[in-house]
Parts: sequence; C-alpha cells; structure tokens
Amino acid sequence: MMKNWKTRIVLFLAVLGPGFITANVDNDAGGILTYSNAGAQYGYSLLWTMIPVTVALLVVQEMCARMGAVTGKGLSDLIREEFGLRITFLMMGLLVIVNFGNVMAEFAGIAGSLQLFHLSKYISVPVCAALVWLLLVKGDYKSVEKVFLTASVFYIAYIATGVLSGPSWHDAVLSTVRLPPSSIWHNKAYLYMTVGVVGTTISPWMQFYLQSSIVEKGVNVKSYKASRLDVLVGSMFTNIVAWFIVVACAATLFAHGVGGIREAADAAEAMKPLAGQYAFLLFAAGLFNASLFAASILPLSTAYTVCEGLGLESGVDRSFKEAPFFYWLYTLLIAGGALAVLLIPNLELIKMVILSQVLNGVLLPLVIIFMLLLINRTDLMGKHVNSHWMNALAWITAIVVIGLSTVMLFTGAG
Repeated sequence: MMKNWKTRIVLFLAVLGPGFITANVDNDAGGILTYSNAGAQYGYSLLWTMIPVTVALLVVQEMCARMGAVTGKGLSDLIREEFGLRITFLMMGLLVIVNFGNVMAEFAGIAGSLQLFHLSKYISVPVCAALVWLLLVKGDYKSVEKVFLTASVFYIAYIATGVLSGPSWHDAVLSTVRLPPSSIWHNKAYLYMTVGVVGTTISPWMQFYLQSSIVEKGVNVKSYKASRLDVLVGSMFTNIVAWFIVVACAATLFAHGVGGIREAADAAEAMKPLAGQYAFLLFAAGLFNASLFAASILPLSTAYTVCEGLGLESGVDRSFKEAPFFYWLYTLLIAGGALAVLLIPNLELIKMVILSQVLNGVLLPLVIIFMLLLINRTDLMGKHVNSHWMNALAWITAIVVIGLSTVMLFTGAG
C-alpha cells in the first residue's frame, strides 16, 4: 500500500506543472485588480461566485488537459484541423487583442507594485521586460517550468494578507454559500463586475496555454490521471487565493468606505493604514510576483496559440532559428506591453485593462463551445469523450456567461 502511494506521489510530481501554473497565472495583475474592486465596492457580496466558478474552472481545464493528453495536439491546432483556417484566424485575432490588453495589465502591475517601494516605472518596466524575455528565449521547458512553479507558491502572500486584514469570517463564509439580495441584480455595475470576476477566473487564453503545455510536457493517456490531479489542485488553490483577495479588500477598503480603486497597487497602499505594514508589504509583494509571473505566461500563451493555429513551429524547447515566428511574436507582445505602460496615460490604460477582463468573459463561451464540439467526437477522443455530467456542467458555464454578458450589455439599470 505504501509503495503504491509513493508511486502515485512520484508520478504526480512528474506531471505537476501545466494545470497548477495555468490556474495560478489567472490571479494576475488584471485579476487582482478585479478581485480587489469586487471586495472594495461590494464587500463580501460577490464571494458567492467563487464556488460555481471553481467548479466551472475545473471542468473546463480538465477537458483541455484531457484533449491534449489524448490527441497530442494543442487546442488551436485542433480547431484549425477540424473547423478550418478562417474560423481559427478569427479566434486567434480576438485572443491576440484581449491578451495584449492583459499583457499591458501585467506591466502596469509591475510598475505599480514597485512604485510603492519608490522605484520608477521607467526603470522597473524595462528591466522586468528584459528578464521575462531572457527567461523564455534562453531557457528550456524544464527550467522555465521550475521558475513558474516557484512563482506560484508565492501567492500564499494573499492568504496571509486576508488573515491580517481581520475580516468577519462569519459574514465572509455566509456570503460564499448564499446568493445576494435580488435587488442587487438590477445594478448594471454589479453585473459588470460579476462578468469581470468570471472572465478573470476562467480566461480564454488559459485553455490554449494549458493544452499546449500538456503536449509539450509529453503527458499522455497513461500519465493523465496524475495530470488531472494537477489541474484539480491548481483550480482549487487559485480560487482560494482569489477568495482571500476579495475578503482582504472587503474587510479594509469596503469597511472604511474607500470604494473603488483604479489599479491593484492602490489596494495595497490604501490597506497600509487600515490593516498594518505587514498586510501592505504582503499585498504589494504578491502583486509584483503575480505581475511578473503572468507577464511571462500571457505572451507565451499567445505565441503558442497563433503558431499552432497557423501550423508554425512553436515551443520553448526550440531555438530562435527553429521557431522564429514564435519568438518574434513573443518579443513583440512583451515590448508592446511594456511600451504601452510607459507611454499611455494611466487612466486610459486602466480602462483598457478593465475592458480586457470583461472581454475575457464575453469570449469564453465561444472557446468552450469549440472545446465541447471537439471533445465529444469519438473519432478524435475515442473512449475519452465527455461524460454526460461533464457536458452538462460545461454547457451551463457557457450559457450562464452568455446570459450575464447579455444582461450587462443591454440593461439600462445602473
């Protein structure tokens, strides 16, 4: 019995990476801003989203991981092969636009977090952009993955921040397991924030990156059970962190009437006199780690998606000469995101970042629908097609997000 457990642990550690990394990048600068605003503006009343969104994240991520392990192909590669280049090109174009907004958010997070320690963005952003570029261009998959896994662990800082903020645990837990009053659903701003929370928790880019990572890591059907555990652990951990971010801001910013914030760094700064020096330091350090981490992953995810969709060589194990388009696109996204933070006025940049989070929620159903059409094909997946309950949960996720997006766009209340 002990030998079997040791074997399982070794196998899990061998495949640990894609699911855990992908889920944790979800708590990036844009996500932290969204969760911080959710707590600062609405207190604990948006915590109810965490349970259904965790279930939905697990279902969607598991489907991607399974498709990658069974087919040995990335998601955009499968979409191109099964639905044609035109649809793939349109999907990639939309993802590049949304992902570029997310990349800008990461460099804005880097700038804001280090400005709290009196370091100018004209120093921090170029230096961090160079570090991010060198990590991927000079590293291989195994070394890069180790760096990403280490960065994931530092999200514990937000759990500590939540504890130090001194929340009402009774109110927080109660708000997590019950819906808010029906009257609040007439508030367009609340609906907008709800879509933003869903969009930043289950982002379209995640599905493409996870499946590509599963393929590049070499996970197959035999080792997939351990990989599924990787997805489960990652999905649970990332939303526990998100829960504590909302709680921390609800207990400090909302409780003291601070209200909405313009950028994630504002939450750390406003928290300092309310929750103490340690909470401030942990929140600021967590923001820097999350921003630098995601500034590496998001351009990488976009480069994977586009190259697979166009049938071009991709992957960090390949050299610049072997995959020039992959590395040039990665380089342009990093350079463009960094320059935008240095050149675009802060207020306009923040508007673009918030919009990108909401667009994630609007685009997500399209990605899920493509995934459902692919994963239910027996000629593609064999006996590994979706079960009935997996299909039900995935379709419910798509329908709910479509409904929230529609109500947000067309309601006149606010």
